[in-house]
Amino acid sequence: MPFTSPAGAADFLVEKANAFMAGPDNDIHLPGTHEPAFDLPLIAFAAGDDPLWNDFKEHVGPFHWTPQEAFALGYPDVVVNPSELAVMVWILPQTEATLRDHRKEKELPAERWARSRVFGEEFVNNGLRRYMLKELHACGVQAVAPFILDAWKGMPSEAYVYASTWSERHAAYAAGLGTFGLCDGLITPKGKAMRAGSLVVRLSIPITPRPYTNFREYCLFFNSGICGVCMKRCPANALSPQGHDKRVCKAYLDEVTTPYVTNELKFDGYGCGLCQVGVPCERRIPPKPKQKS
Repeated sequence: MPFTSPAGAADFLVEKANAFMAGPDNDIHLPGTHEPAFDLPLIAFAAGDDPLWNDFKEHVGPFHWTPQEAFALGYPDVVVNPSELAVMVWILPQTEATLRDHRKEKELPAERWARSRVFGEEFVNNGLRRYMLKELHACGVQAVAPFILDAWKGMPSEAYVYASTWSERHAAYAAGLGTFGLCDGLITPKGKAMRAGSLVVRLSIPITPRPYTNFREYCLFFNSGICGVCMKRCPANALSPQGHDKRVCKAYLDEVTTPYVTNELKFDGYGCGLCQVGVPCERRIPPKPKQKS
């Protein structure tokens, strides 16, 4: 192995991820350009035996995998204790060029935004997942990327309407990378205009502290009773003080943005995310208003 300590293992993972994202594979696939799809990643690590994974089973659904369950899908003949596992999580922030274009839009996704959702996810985020697995396997380290396992699938959820067997945003929450806003986007130190990814690795790695105790802690609507700008940005009226109506949101994606991307932008996919830009949490954790003395 190229590392001899937990800190060395973490440094190896961060260096490899940064190298991939600084390279030519980080491409938004905008014709005539070689423009990056995302800025460099924000990376953190969660413990494989963190109690939160079982909390997700209770709150999201019993189908949501723990790291041990995801690992077992890749290594069905290997017996491993959850304490031997860590979860590497990354945030891929949207570029300023994408944010600039998307802020101007009111009803439909900017082309850069749609391309970051389609090509950025398939070639960059999935590419990073596959690249990290290749590098780890070459070092003899067992690892899986839950999101690209054959068994991964979306699931109906009694509490949340739509869920999945592994949520990248929930993994990021577990790793201390952010909390959920009114629109269900994850507000990270780089903002909520981002994509997320993760690996389950059989390594001893220093765990990133979680600097929050509440899953809504960074959202101004919940922590200060102000803002709600994301509600105004939603063209489908899927956001309200009661939260995110996923059925209305999905209908807008299916009936409006998918045909637009297919027919006008000329590639298969969808995009929206208007609630993620032009808001105080677009690029950062928004500071709470100062208390009047």
